[in-house]
Amino acid sequence: MIYIFFGIILLLSELMYFQIADRLNIIDKPNQRSSHKHITLRGGGIVFYIGILLYSFWYSMPYPWFFAGATLISFISIIDDIRPVTNRIRLLFHFSGIILMFTEWEMFSNLPWWYVVVALIIGTGIINAFNFMDGINGITGGYSLVVLLTLTWLNEQLISFIDPVFLNTMLLSLLVFNFFNFRRYARCFAGDVGAVSIAFVILFGLGKLILLTGDLSYLVFIAVYGVDSVLTIVHRLVLHENIFEAHRKHVYQIMANELKIPHVRVAGIYMVLQSLINTGYMLIPRFLHWYYLAGILLLLVVTYVLFIRRFFKLHLQKAR
Repeated sequence: MIYIFFGIILLLSELMYFQIADRLNIIDKPNQRSSHKHITLRGGGIVFYIGILLYSFWYSMPYPWFFAGATLISFISIIDDIRPVTNRIRLLFHFSGIILMFTEWEMFSNLPWWYVVVALIIGTGIINAFNFMDGINGITGGYSLVVLLTLTWLNEQLISFIDPVFLNTMLLSLLVFNFFNFRRYARCFAGDVGAVSIAFVILFGLGKLILLTGDLSYLVFIAVYGVDSVLTIVHRLVLHENIFEAHRKHVYQIMANELKIPHVRVAGIYMVLQSLINTGYMLIPRFLHWYYLAGILLLLVVTYVLFIRRFFKLHLQKAR
């Protein structure tokens, strides 16, 4: 019954936000770098933070430092959805939010300082990777659904590392968001608040799992996003482009914009690929996990490079 109640609250909250966003003109207008053609409400992913809020207050704040961090980064993200915020300020809030998450994990008392610094850089990278990858209908909600379902299965079947009610509440918020976004003509976009807050949730769950097991190979659960994000940044640096400016060079953007593959199909490809990777990881013996991670990363890197080289080669031939 509690999940029915939570689901109703999340749905009503999303519909209420639509009214507020419409009145305040919180919209996404298409431009030459966009992957969409219609004016659409921005910030519908605020339902993820509402899920965090609902769970935290209903269960008397079981993860107080995580909640504080999520509130901090969600606040600056919704501001950024309304009016642009400088990269320096946004990163300051991201660092602060992640440090609060580290406090929840008790990292400062259990790990050396250099480990914390590396984790801070990786955590910030993961959050911004989700933000960079949020560009077409369905991709953020669909991909996050795959990752959280994987964590939920692990939590219930193999190793308990987090409150299952928390994961289930976030899954409900994803279902509500996907109902309005995972379609040909989206009713809303996630916005910075959606991409950043759901990335914070995934980072929190993954981090707790990794700290409990001491196994970094669980990062394979976000390998598809990771490879696309990192190699696209490298590609843009090679081209001497500003990596903080909007662009259309991610693989999913090329598929949707240049190859004209429908958004939901592209999002589905990312979901299926990450699902297959996660399933394979859970089926193989544990002593092979690191080899599996290395093999998957190598395969994704080679696939990315071949795809990009072939696309730009064909693009250059057409231009001539």
